[in-house]
Amino acid sequence: MGACQSFREMCDREKDTNVRLSLPAVCVVWQTAMIILFGVFIRYDHESDAHWVEHRKHLNLTDIENDFYFRYPSFQDVHVMIFVGFGFLMTFLKRYSFGGVGFNFLIAAFGIQWALLMQGWFHSLDYTDGKIKIGIENLINADFCVAGCLIAYGALLGKVSPVQLMVLTLFGITLFAVEEFIILSLIHARDAGGSMVIHTFGAYYGLSISWMLYRPNLHQSSRLQGSVYHSDVFAMIGTLFLWMFWPSFNSAICDHGDGQHRAAINTYLCLASTVLTTVAISSLFQKHGKLDMVHIQNSTLAGGVAAGTAAEFMLMPYGCLIVGFCCGVISTLGYIFLTPFMEKRLKIQDTCGIHNLHAMPGVIGGIVGAVTAASASVEVYGHEGLVNTFDFEGKFKDMVPTTQGGHQAAGLCVALCFGIGGGIIVGAILRLPIWGDPADDDCFDDETYWEVPEEEEEVSSSFICLGFVLFSYQTNDAVIAFCCSRLYCIQSPLDGSTAQFWDYSHILM
Repeated sequence: MGACQSFREMCDREKDTNVRLSLPAVCVVWQTAMIILFGVFIRYDHESDAHWVEHRKHLNLTDIENDFYFRYPSFQDVHVMIFVGFGFLMTFLKRYSFGGVGFNFLIAAFGIQWALLMQGWFHSLDYTDGKIKIGIENLINADFCVAGCLIAYGALLGKVSPVQLMVLTLFGITLFAVEEFIILSLIHARDAGGSMVIHTFGAYYGLSISWMLYRPNLHQSSRLQGSVYHSDVFAMIGTLFLWMFWPSFNSAICDHGDGQHRAAINTYLCLASTVLTTVAISSLFQKHGKLDMVHIQNSTLAGGVAAGTAAEFMLMPYGCLIVGFCCGVISTLGYIFLTPFMEKRLKIQDTCGIHNLHAMPGVIGGIVGAVTAASASVEVYGHEGLVNTFDFEGKFKDMVPTTQGGHQAAGLCVALCFGIGGGIIVGAILRLPIWGDPADDDCFDDETYWEVPEEEEEVSSSFICLGFVLFSYQTNDAVIAFCCSRLYCIQSPLDGSTAQFWDYSHILM
């Protein structure tokens, strides 16, 4: 008991946000480690190696049959989602746009390197020479791996230091690679769009860390824990990029042909249905029927999350609309009721509401995948279609759909266990007072870790003139303009009171 008390006291001591030594040290040392590990382990696969010419001639192939030309369009879309979509979605806070998009950039850049190694050791290791062979599909999977850490970052946005984020990413990528291998290779669950592997794991990983890093005095930064008009517009840019490219995300690594085609259609329909129900619930529960931009930015994406596991299954178009309908309702209600409850009762401070956008829809997606797999039949898929969709080959050739449904459910449980258990362990590490995290009254503020340019003095009301402005001058509390031979002054008090207007043209006579 005494040791626990000492640990708490050590973790709660005064914060020092100076990362001048720790952040450069972590970045340089870890990047050097990446260079060494890549030099030892990483090589091009046969489709990206210079020997492709010989390989192509031997198998009587053409360059257009190189997997690059099939996968690269999807890779581009996924890459944009990771760096632009997730990045701008996190710019909604009024004073944390640099941190939202900038630290997203940092996490992703480090994460894709570590992911290529971790996933490579599990999936792409050539045992003949001990090298990891990478191609375009490895790059897509690395982006998927990073997505889990970016989701976790959403729960911690504005409350952690960049050094903590690097540590979160290091452990998050490692845990992701292990749980992905268990779910996809050992359990043999199917999860093309990552409802379980990416969203469920990433969300509960971040929520568990947030629970461990609970800040009882976070209300001291409540003045900054909100948005302004322009920050919500920037966040909506992220939403639109994610919404448009989510069909590519869920279909990127599906088998060529009907599976990939079907995954894009299913996701497309789920997303469309989610938008309407999100708008409906948001309007229904807001005063005077007005819409809440938080719901539109986030809950409209929940259908894409839930479509992930069953993306390549025969979910049927009407089934996709039902899934999207349910996700829009559940996600929006989560923002209205669950987020405040979790902070007050469960001590989980979820900045971006990832429980509503990723956790619950991810679990729904896992359940939908299990039910859809268990109900699959030869009449619906055809014998070869059933084998191809669920990969009933090799040691799994005797598996039947009902058994596959059980394996899908087991995969969801593994994702939950890794997310919650891993998050608690990593959260305990991040509580140590050595990472330069901000004090409770310094959260959600870019000035803690960024050089922020000085803002110009704002005038509380605008000067509008019909005519050609020849000269204007702005003071702290007024705009003076010489327009069409007349001199005007609008005084705009900063306290928001009514502006005063004077015509000084007579002094020019």
